[in-house]
Amino acid sequence: MMITSCLLSSLLLASVPQFAGAWSGQPKQSSPPRNTALSKDVATRRSFLAGLATASTLATVATSFPSPASADDEELIDCYFGCGCFWHVQHEFVEAERKILGRSDDQITSRAGYAGGKAGALDGKVCYHNAGNVADYGKLGHAEVVSMRIPSSKFYDFAVEYCKLFDKDGFRPDQFGDRGTEYRNLVGIPGGKSSALAELLVKASVDTGDKLDFAVGKGDDRDVPKVSFIMDTSEYPSFVGEQYHQFHDGFAFGENYPNSYNSLASAFAKKGEDFGKCPNGSLGIGLGGL
Repeated sequence: MMITSCLLSSLLLASVPQFAGAWSGQPKQSSPPRNTALSKDVATRRSFLAGLATASTLATVATSFPSPASADDEELIDCYFGCGCFWHVQHEFVEAERKILGRSDDQITSRAGYAGGKAGALDGKVCYHNAGNVADYGKLGHAEVVSMRIPSSKFYDFAVEYCKLFDKDGFRPDQFGDRGTEYRNLVGIPGGKSSALAELLVKASVDTGDKLDFAVGKGDDRDVPKVSFIMDTSEYPSFVGEQYHQFHDGFAFGENYPNSYNSLASAFAKKGEDFGKCPNGSLGIGLGGL
């Protein structure tokens, strides 16, 4: 098992189908040449969009969903986003729920969890690394994700927040620390690549600097820098993580969130939310991954 910055912090604290072509104009002159082996697996943006919609469709897709008077009245979708260690990512999406949807603490739906593996759950469980080696998420092919339930009309806004997690070169915050399939980039949406939401995801990427490529996730996918795998949530659902991973401080120095944030996990548990029956971490303690 690779010791990465997210896992190390825990210990210290207690055949993808080929798409062809690029989506958004000619390759930037400053961009390094693509790895030819990688190009067999990864879709570039032009062909991905060509398979989904014309440019004129993209110009209007953000307004194609109904806009009821209140977000409470419209369809809610279950989706998830993965981008390395889920601690920091969860915090960013909690803030997005507050900012975009005006949700209060007790309305927050963002949860740290696991998704993207072919094996699904083992005996109803998907667990973090643990001393008993019970339903280990990495061995089941899953990656760390943050799931949420949001209005379909706001998916574009959340996709923008996701794309903003990557730096100007398309690398995630922990790209050179947390590496391996457990930390790969992925987005789960109803319908996967065939959904209009996939078009919105692509548009969000283009609108935030055109930093990412996308591929159709087939389960157990590789960790490929600058690439995010699009998963169909009906085939690759998310599994909620353990309580001790919820609303956790970030992996990087300085990402110490307020107690009001950290305490949300126990608040939801007291209200009856089920965070599963997995063993309590690597040493059975259930604190910071231990």
